[in-house]
Amino acid sequence: MARRILIVDDDRDFCRGLARLLAPGFPEAEIALAGSGAEALELLAAQRMDLMLTDLRMPGLDGQELLRQALEREPELTVVLLTGHGSVEAAVAALKAGAYDFLTKPVDRDELFRVVRKGLERVRLLDENRALRELACRCGGGRRLVGEAPAMRRLKESIAAVAASDYTVLIRGESGTGKELVADSIHRMSSRAERPFVAVNCPAIPEHLLESELFGHVRGAFTGAGKGRRGLFVAANGGSILLDEIGDIPMSVQTKLLRVLQEHEVRPVGSNETFRVDVRILATTNQSLEQRIGAGLFREDLFYRRLNVLTVSPPPLRERREDIPQLAAHFLAQTCEEMRLTPKVLGPEVVACLCERPWPGNVRELQNYVRRLAVFCPGKQVQMAHLRRAEGGRPDQDAGGPGASGGPGGAGPLAPYKEAKAHVLDGFTRNYVERILETTNGNISEAARLSGIERVSLQKIIKRIGLNEGEPKAE
Repeated sequence: MARRILIVDDDRDFCRGLARLLAPGFPEAEIALAGSGAEALELLAAQRMDLMLTDLRMPGLDGQELLRQALEREPELTVVLLTGHGSVEAAVAALKAGAYDFLTKPVDRDELFRVVRKGLERVRLLDENRALRELACRCGGGRRLVGEAPAMRRLKESIAAVAASDYTVLIRGESGTGKELVADSIHRMSSRAERPFVAVNCPAIPEHLLESELFGHVRGAFTGAGKGRRGLFVAANGGSILLDEIGDIPMSVQTKLLRVLQEHEVRPVGSNETFRVDVRILATTNQSLEQRIGAGLFREDLFYRRLNVLTVSPPPLRERREDIPQLAAHFLAQTCEEMRLTPKVLGPEVVACLCERPWPGNVRELQNYVRRLAVFCPGKQVQMAHLRRAEGGRPDQDAGGPGASGGPGGAGPLAPYKEAKAHVLDGFTRNYVERILETTNGNISEAARLSGIERVSLQKIIKRIGLNEGEPKAE
């Protein structure tokens, strides 16, 4: 993509000289010239410019005002200021106003090339970020991947990478981790986004009907086939098909699926004709397909030659615990909207309790649990009493979380409210501080910066909860 550079200076000879200087180093760039700030604004309005080099002192509209008006029109424009007066104060003011860098006259060729090269690199990165945001928006609606834990950031990067290709994708992960949502995201971010997306829950379809569902059948192909059916592969033509839990497909159907992947053709049950299809296959599994191959339940050639091309693995919830507060809040808002309830928030004790639970059913289990909390909370804030009701107990019974009753494990007589609340918050605080100190290798200053807590306050918390202050490093 050709980049456009705009040079602005009231000295036309200087403009032309700077253009001649830049041309050999940036042959792919289109260079435009403007003799005043007003002319520069006209050029910026007429076409996109990637980088602008402008003199600071010009009659009429000077470089400072040109910078302000240019960034109002195009906030991501990369602007480099030129000054022949060595005014450090003016240059610093311009940087604070949004300029990318500044150069002094007479311009040094190597320094000019360095700044322009870095400026164009910034433009490239901004373009890539913009493209990724647009792709992410195509995953829109209520079905979106929530969370910013490192494991989730890696997952989102993997989705963006595989979506740009047209290869088969195998999505492997535990039940409840959101494999179907990952498949949906891949389709929406791909070039097939405007075409059909067909999902097939393979275990839910009886074996004797699965072949007909996938590939179709002709009239009279079997008892009860009163009319023909085109099949889901044909319905997904041009788009994507999700084979959910592909490990449960019977061997007889696996053989025909292998042919579809090899030949890009389907043959309806009872027909002698084949039909060409252009379908991208996305498949999910919570099983070890390698083990099923060893047990003779899955075709080795189907797995190694056709399915195992690109692999994406959504992480289990235990590997992204820092996302639990955000996920719970998202599910609560979603549930309130679905049920047309007054918006609700989760109390701090409830959030702490949710963060401590194991969640073997992963995100799906958390979502269902939050739905129950929304139903059993008549007010605007979900509290521990609502959590106990959601689990089928009385409001004064243990909720199964830390501090819900007298003992630390939830056993024994019910503690007074203030004592139980303090126990929950202390447990949350201890866990949080231990984790952040582990993350920073005991560096208290860095832990204070990451947590947003004053260093002195963090030291007091460490002392209050009884952590060994001799272990963390002071700096």
